Amino acid sequence: MKMIQKLTAGLALALSLIGGVQASSDGITWDKAPVKTNDLASLQNGAKLFVNYCLNCHSASFMRFNRLKDIGLTEQQIKDNLLFTTDKVGDTMRSAIDPTQAALWFGANPPDLTLIARSRSGHGGTGADYLYTYLRTYYRDESKPTGWNNLAYPNVGMPNVLWELQGERRPVYDTKQDHGHEVNVFKGWEQAKPGAMTPLQYDQAVGDLVNYLQWMAEPSQNIRVRIGVWVLIFLTFFTFIAWRLNVAYWKDIK
Repeated sequence: MKMIQKLTAGLALALSLIGGVQASSDGITWDKAPVKTNDLASLQNGAKLFVNYCLNCHSASFMRFNRLKDIGLTEQQIKDNLLFTTDKVGDTMRSAIDPTQAALWFGANPPDLTLIARSRSGHGGTGADYLYTYLRTYYRDESKPTGWNNLAYPNVGMPNVLWELQGERRPVYDTKQDHGHEVNVFKGWEQAKPGAMTPLQYDQAVGDLVNYLQWMAEPSQNIRVRIGVWVLIFLTFFTFIAWRLNVAYWKDIK
């Protein structure tokens, strides 16, 4: 019986995640994420935000702390700024939250975020676009258990962990006629309470966080791109040499 309940809960969670992604593309347009995985300052700030705000509940169990040296951090900087007391540099990024308690609090155990930027792509844009939109469309909704709701993922179980930075906002709607019926169309945001950051600063911080999530999903992508460029240059040069050799070999044959 317990196994059936677990399978049912897992299926419900999967359907809710799929529904959330579909609702985001049908309800609002995903904003383009400012992803630059070669911007080390952005990646370092994103890593700091991830450890301070995401790693409390979510794990990144396929990423080790020492891999952050690839974005310009030294081992000492990782130890001083990004490790909790019991963590070691060689450990994976695992959350300390108890899965049973997490399921009771949020309705499901928070998912691992290592590959989240690659798994959330859809016809509305890339996974980074979805995350960038999702983290910027939270609003207060007292009817929800957490007190929060989200335009990109309606009825989301996760509260807005960045609310102190963003403040509290309310969505503003316009009423329009559609086939003889009145519908509410999202117009913009109204700031109810200010946060520690201005809207521009918050968007930049979320951009850095999403940039880090995109990098974490494939840390070797920049190396792969660099190698690919050199391979294309070599193939172009080799093709030119082969063409000139072919001309020289066949010049006396008609």
